[in-house]
Amino acid sequence: MPKINLSKNALTILEQRYLVKDDAGRIIEKPEDMFRRVARNIAAADEKYGSKNIRKTEKEFYNLMTSLDFLPNSPTLLNAGRKLQQLAACFVLPINDDISSIFKTLHDTALIHKTGAGTGFNFSKLRSKGDVIESAGYTSGPVSFMKIYDAATEQIKLGGTLRGANMGILNVDYPDVEELITVKSKQNVLTNFNISIAITDKFIKDVKKNKDYDLINPRTGKVVREESSKRIFRLISGQAWLNGEPGVLFMDSINEFNPTPKLGRIESTDSCGEQPLLPYESCNLGSINLSNIVVNKRISLTKLKKIVHSAIHFLDNVIDVCDYPLDENREIVEQNRKIGLGVMGFSDMLVKLGIAYDSDKGIKTAEQIMKFISKEASIASKGLAIDRGKFPSWEDSVFNKKSKYYKGCHMLLRNATRTTIAPTGTISIIADVSSGIEPLFALSYVRRTAEGNDLMHFNEELKKVLKKNRLYKDEIIERINKDGTIKNIDEIPRKIREVFVVGSDIAPEWHVRMQASFQKYVDNGISKTVTLPKDASVEDVEKIFLLAYELGCKGISIYRLGSRQGQVIYLSSIRDEQITLGDWVRK
Repeated sequence: MPKINLSKNALTILEQRYLVKDDAGRIIEKPEDMFRRVARNIAAADEKYGSKNIRKTEKEFYNLMTSLDFLPNSPTLLNAGRKLQQLAACFVLPINDDISSIFKTLHDTALIHKTGAGTGFNFSKLRSKGDVIESAGYTSGPVSFMKIYDAATEQIKLGGTLRGANMGILNVDYPDVEELITVKSKQNVLTNFNISIAITDKFIKDVKKNKDYDLINPRTGKVVREESSKRIFRLISGQAWLNGEPGVLFMDSINEFNPTPKLGRIESTDSCGEQPLLPYESCNLGSINLSNIVVNKRISLTKLKKIVHSAIHFLDNVIDVCDYPLDENREIVEQNRKIGLGVMGFSDMLVKLGIAYDSDKGIKTAEQIMKFISKEASIASKGLAIDRGKFPSWEDSVFNKKSKYYKGCHMLLRNATRTTIAPTGTISIIADVSSGIEPLFALSYVRRTAEGNDLMHFNEELKKVLKKNRLYKDEIIERINKDGTIKNIDEIPRKIREVFVVGSDIAPEWHVRMQASFQKYVDNGISKTVTLPKDASVEDVEKIFLLAYELGCKGISIYRLGSRQGQVIYLSSIRDEQITLGDWVRK
């Protein structure tokens, strides 16, 4: 059996989080055992559909993962074939305007976090601060309840293998929206939450016209007061400039592509923002390693097609063997059978092809790759629908031309959505590639894991190129270790510097253009962070948000270098590892 090519950092993270341990904490599973455990468990779903080749499918899934061509989301790697058996990463839960709903959802959240998954909520149905309640008192507002959720998450994560995380959302026309926008002005507030403001098309139009807009009481549906759209938009941008939050979600754009509108309007996303979901809905994710599809400096579409079809089969099987925490989860997941196939290692792929991330060729390559993946994912899902049946809510979906919701894309499908771009924080460490569709964060950095371990990284492709050009010298390596970039190292040829570009080198509009180019062919959303230089202005943030809206993104988040204490950045999610630049001894 071929040896699995795992990096030192990959082995470290597997030993810390994924490999089975005995009661004394001793590791009793090897990486190949983990992949075999997962492959066997996921392949077993084929039995439900009368397959006689389950061993063949198991081998296919094992090779798919051990080659690092594809990896599923962390809960699948961690829980498949074990007692917990909860395999999905993304959940959205409803919160209605009564104390029973609020604390039932908190209870449900705890059950989900226990499994290593994340949760998203829109708190906009709760009464705003100071509104009356039946007991003749006054409500404390949604932010106060977010803090309760945050405290509960903190306690659950202390005993867990993976850190739970939340997305907290308020609609832009909510009376207390300003409180959520500014809540993270202070340090150590809602540390287990990403926060986002749900923005409408109308609000954007009001901003452009510098018009006031209405704030609506969620209990009565009546206008509370008018507010300056320009001021609120500037406040959102200013707070994002200050510390990276809030992000913004373009809810009308999200619902324009809701495949099952009869089941309701989408109001929330998962904890990282890439997965819009209906109440109680869940989705399991997996990512293709694009670095591995480069063969002899060319993209192998033949290899990519094979990976896509195997991955769609894998993710659809996950739904059948997953033990969802709540009956409500199982019910709606089985109705829609949403899955999210995405990518990682995109920047590594561009490097191998000699293409700059911030270039027209880089954008074109992104579109071509994602268009191909989307097409093949739909073909694979159609094949499963023929063999196993379409997703049950298909009749009233946008894919059935007999449905009043039909949008001109008639297709028999097994899965209401097929594609998502996730942050791939930890699985990209296992695959030893760049995260999601992010540019390279740095060419040399230290990744501090949630367990407190430092994982040293120096870009291997750069090392090869420097050695080939006789530039792998101590003084150059020291500068790369210090700065994380080769942008200003004149001794290195310009072509090399253009290809090995890092996030902070890239003009913000290229970040947005890249996200938008992927979004054209992604069913769900995209988790990506626009990295801004330290001297960027609030006006720059405003321009980014507006550009993202104009280009069809479903949401956007930014991070300005140095805006968080200690030069620490969380890549797309508070669940991901901290990454910091700094000198360290060359190994």
